[in-house]
Amino acid sequence: MSGKFAADKADFPTSGPRVDVLGADPRPGSSKPDSILSVRGVSRSFGGLKAVDVEALEVQRGVITAFIGPNGAGKTTFFNLLTGFDEADTGQWSFEGRELSNKASHLIAQDGMVRTFQLTKSLGKMTVMDNMLLGAPNQLGERLSMSLLRGAWRKQEAAIRAKAEELLQRFNMVHMQDEYAATLSGGQRKLLEMARALMADPALILLDEPMAGVNPALVQSLLQHVEALRDDGVSVLFIEHDMDVIMGISDWIVVLAEGQIIAEGTPAQVSKNPVVIDAYLGTNTAAPAADGAQAESDVAPGEGNS
Repeated sequence: MSGKFAADKADFPTSGPRVDVLGADPRPGSSKPDSILSVRGVSRSFGGLKAVDVEALEVQRGVITAFIGPNGAGKTTFFNLLTGFDEADTGQWSFEGRELSNKASHLIAQDGMVRTFQLTKSLGKMTVMDNMLLGAPNQLGERLSMSLLRGAWRKQEAAIRAKAEELLQRFNMVHMQDEYAATLSGGQRKLLEMARALMADPALILLDEPMAGVNPALVQSLLQHVEALRDDGVSVLFIEHDMDVIMGISDWIVVLAEGQIIAEGTPAQVSKNPVVIDAYLGTNTAAPAADGAQAESDVAPGEGNS
């Protein structure tokens, strides 16, 4: 596993998985202590292809959970379903005990589950600060009935701006607050999108390939911000293809192949799991799965996007 699954600890320092995940059951779909997200029977088909077929998944609160799998495994489609950007054919999922199944995306965000995108959604013709201000929910000045009563929302607007400046300072972008988002580099847009997501005070943030297309000089900064989110009490669920990154900062890993969860566990458990090796390398082994995961001998990498 020295290629795809080797982690360079010098480049990606980590204190290892959090203690509270080490005793978790690594069987796919197993229950987790203090779960923040629970998924049951979620599926989505496109024509004759079942892109997502997740029987059960629980995401533990306060940890960094990584989603990995070959291209075409259904990772981004699964994110789209959970966050209301696509409709599931079947299934239910709840967040913080509240049912979210097929709820509108903006209502899911207001409930505290916010996402970013692989292709950033910053508004290029607006300034960095204006992009940040758009991320704050429940703004009184956005209501038609209140828009003309400036005195009623002036204090709230000032507080939102102060929060945006604080986040930009945290992400080392406060000096760019008056720049148009279109002038930012790819890595800076990733930072902006992550900072804007935090304007909503999420309890769970879903990051879709936050390191994709980022200049290596900014990768370490992004990793530190992801770890800081967890340390601040925000649960993190993210998709990533760089296995050095995955092994370096993840507390728990969920592996998808052909739309199904084939393995879960800590980085050490997943890196030794023959089912995961088979899915990535196509060895077609029939060896029993390690660490409680069920063996599945004919898992081959899919094609297309996540």
